[in-house]
Amino acid sequence: MRIVTALPALACLLALAGPATAEPPRFQVDPSWPKPLPNDWIMGQAAGVAVDAQDHVWVVQRPRTLTDDEKAASLEPPRTKCCRPAPPVLEFAQDGTLLRSWGGPGTGYDWPSNEHGIQIDGQGFVWIAGNGEQDGQLLKFTPEGKFVLQIGKSGPQTDSQDTTRLGKPANVDFDMAANEVYVADGYFNHRIIVFDRDTGAFKRMWGAYGKPPTDDKLRPYDPAAAPSRQFANPVHCVRIARDGLVYVCDRTNDRIQVFKKDGTFVKEILVEKNTRANGSVWELALWPDADETYLLNADGANNEVRTLARDTGEVVGAFGRNGRMAGQFHWVHNLAIDSQGNVFTTEVDTGKRAQKFLALGQFVLRKRTP
Repeated sequence: MRIVTALPALACLLALAGPATAEPPRFQVDPSWPKPLPNDWIMGQAAGVAVDAQDHVWVVQRPRTLTDDEKAASLEPPRTKCCRPAPPVLEFAQDGTLLRSWGGPGTGYDWPSNEHGIQIDGQGFVWIAGNGEQDGQLLKFTPEGKFVLQIGKSGPQTDSQDTTRLGKPANVDFDMAANEVYVADGYFNHRIIVFDRDTGAFKRMWGAYGKPPTDDKLRPYDPAAAPSRQFANPVHCVRIARDGLVYVCDRTNDRIQVFKKDGTFVKEILVEKNTRANGSVWELALWPDADETYLLNADGANNEVRTLARDTGEVVGAFGRNGRMAGQFHWVHNLAIDSQGNVFTTEVDTGKRAQKFLALGQFVLRKRTP
C-alpha cells in the first residue's frame, strides 16, 4: 500500500493519487542539521551515513583524522577550551539531536584503522567497514555497540581470490530474504563478494562484467579509451534494488555496473565520463518510491549529488558544488535517504561534516515495511 509522505512546510502538497513519482524530486539544504555535538566533541572525516527503520541517521567518522588544532582540548596538557574527538559511530534523530555514540577498539574484534562505510541491516544490526592499510575485515554490532560478528581479518593484503579476508572493503548492502551481505571490496581488491549474514560463510564473488575478479595492473583512466574490463580501485559501493538488480560503484572508471544477484552482468551506466580526478561514482542510493525510479549519486570529485533515472541513467537533477557553505561540498563521500525522501550526506578529506537536504516537490513514496 502506498502512503503520502509528509514533507517540510516548504514542499508542495503531495497528490493523493497518480503515478508513483510525478516529477524528479528537488532538494534544499537544512543548515541547522545536525545540532551541535555534546561534550565539546568534534567530528573528523565523515566516511559513511545510513538511515535505519526508525529514520534515525547513523554516521561513522574518523577521530584520528582530526588535527591537533581541532582536538586541542584533548591534548595533555590541553591547549584550548575545545574540542575533543567524538566517538566513531554517531546516531542522530531526525531533528539532528545526537541519540547514541560508541565505537573504537575492543575485545574480540579488529576495529578498522580507517573507518569507511556504515549500513544498517533489516534487523537493525550495524555494519562497519574500513580501508586502512591492513584492513581486511567487516564488523557487525548491535545498535548499542555490542560486537556480534567479524568477517575477514586485519593484516597484510592478499588478493581478489582470497575468500578468507577482504581487501580494504568500502561498504555493504543486504539481501534479507537470502540472509546475505554484499561487500564492495574495495580499495585493494577488485570485486563484489557475498557472505552469509549470520555466519560470515563465503557464498560467491565476481568482478567487472560478472567475470572472475583479477588484480591486473590497470592504466590510468582515459575517457576516450574503451571501458576497462576490470573494476578499478576503489569498488566503492553496492546497492540492491527491490527488483533484484545489484548496482555497483566502479568509482574511478566513472561508471555504474548492474548485475543480477548471481553476478550475471546486465548493463553499465557511464556517469560524467570525462571526470579524470578520483572518479564520479562515489555512492548510490535508491529513491524510496514504489518503483525506485531514481538513483541518487554522490560525486566527490565534482562535488555534487545528481539524480539519475534508474532505467536509463539519464541525469534529471543535481545539487551542490565545491565549497564550504551550507549545501556545498568538499569530497562528498556518502549519502542515504530516509522514508520521506530527505537526503543525508557525509564528507571526507577536509570536509568533515554531515548535512541534511529536504526533499521538495510532488511525489508519492512507498510505505516502509517494518
